[in-house]
Amino acid sequence: MAEYDSTKEATRLNQEQIDLFSSTAGKRFSREEWEALNQEQIDLFRANHGMIVEGLFQGTPILLLTTIGARSGKTRVNPLGYTREGDRYIVAASKLGAPEYPAWYHNLVANPVVTVEVGPERFQARASVAQGSERDRLFDAHTTFWPNIAEYQRHTTRVIPVVILDRVC
Repeated sequence: MAEYDSTKEATRLNQEQIDLFSSTAGKRFSREEWEALNQEQIDLFRANHGMIVEGLFQGTPILLLTTIGARSGKTRVNPLGYTREGDRYIVAASKLGAPEYPAWYHNLVANPVVTVEVGPERFQARASVAQGSERDRLFDAHTTFWPNIAEYQRHTTRVIPVVILDRVC
């Protein structure tokens, strides 16, 4: 089966999406509202065999990343925008430019074997954090498709990690 790559069908983010995820607009949501939005996207993704066919994320490349909680040991699922480099999936731990890292990032650093759902596929992957010039190159490529990530970087003092997800054979 050919690997699914929704970035081939997707276009860059539309203005509504960019506005929501700008450094100010997205921060208006409470944690509970973000969790509800995430769960809605997870449900839509799974109901439509890995595609977001309606709503705010329609047409964007989204994967579901399942991590094991660093402290709790519980599974956690997060919908994330991604790009591809060959067989690798690339995500950025931006958290809208917040000063702290997203919880899923802490989880995969502690437990780098994760589950990825993309399109109709579900597979195990090993997460690694890109470093140095590789991080910079992947960040630049990622922000070509997800320009809001570059804005988040400008609004935070931390370096936004770029995470590589390599399929485990």
